[in-house]
Amino acid sequence: MKTTAPIILFVYNRLLHTQQVIAALKENLLSQDSELYIYADAAKDANALDKVNELRAYLPSVTGFKNLHISLREHNLGVDENVILGVTEIINKHGKAIVLEDDLVTSPWFLKYMNDALDFYENKEEVISIHGYVYPIPQKLKEVFFLKGADCWGWATWKRGWDLFEPDGKILLDKMIARNLQKEFDFDQTATFFKSLEDQANGKSTVWDIRWYAAAFLAGKLTLYPGQSMVANIGHDATGVHCGHSTNFDVVLAQSPISVETETVPDPEAFLAFSDFLKKLSADQTQPAKGILSRSFKKLKENTKKLIKAI
Repeated sequence: MKTTAPIILFVYNRLLHTQQVIAALKENLLSQDSELYIYADAAKDANALDKVNELRAYLPSVTGFKNLHISLREHNLGVDENVILGVTEIINKHGKAIVLEDDLVTSPWFLKYMNDALDFYENKEEVISIHGYVYPIPQKLKEVFFLKGADCWGWATWKRGWDLFEPDGKILLDKMIARNLQKEFDFDQTATFFKSLEDQANGKSTVWDIRWYAAAFLAGKLTLYPGQSMVANIGHDATGVHCGHSTNFDVVLAQSPISVETETVPDPEAFLAFSDFLKKLSADQTQPAKGILSRSFKKLKENTKKLIKAI
């Protein structure tokens, strides 16, 4: 195997979540060969200070990795700017990286999956990234498969991939409209990702992940997914900035290694399975997801409430 990819972990004020993420990573075979970079955002106000300081006090005690690097932000950046700046810094230094946030617990085989895929697809220009999470889809999926675009719940990329990230949402929005790709971008109109991109471009949100997805999608690039999830999101407990209580995204983590080799073309069956899941999810607006989904469905709920009041 080539050099093990560094891990980037973004944290803020959730100590118990962060400890679970670290504990799970340490169970990975390659943890002791991996550099761990932790970016801890600063408190946004006085009310957040105690929890932020509690988490920061814990960070120096982290062990089990090749080297530990801790970056304490002096000012509150927010998750979006923190992620963009942190990923850019480490990608420019190492040429590749594995990216996690403080609510993403991993399978013991996560690091092997990520590093195997980073090595195997390194020179495949059509592949932009590797993703660790997959929806709890009832259909049988392939061991690994590709979809167009990119994703944000436990992912990895190379410098050539991250160089395609476009921070200007307006540029992405204009290209999407000009090429009439809204329907495909929304998984055959089963999600509201285009609306999320529109909101970001118009200054209504600062989300980074919709810009990552859109940039990869417009470039026609592919992301590799596992048939069984290598990542579980434990953040749907109302402790995060963008999510409340939900069990819609609960998964059983893979407990065995998988082969990462497959044909580098989009999987139409997986696309339909994702579309079906998102369609059912949009019908249940009781709790949106974090990240791209959360901002999309949150906006949908707000618009629905306004319509009801108007009536």
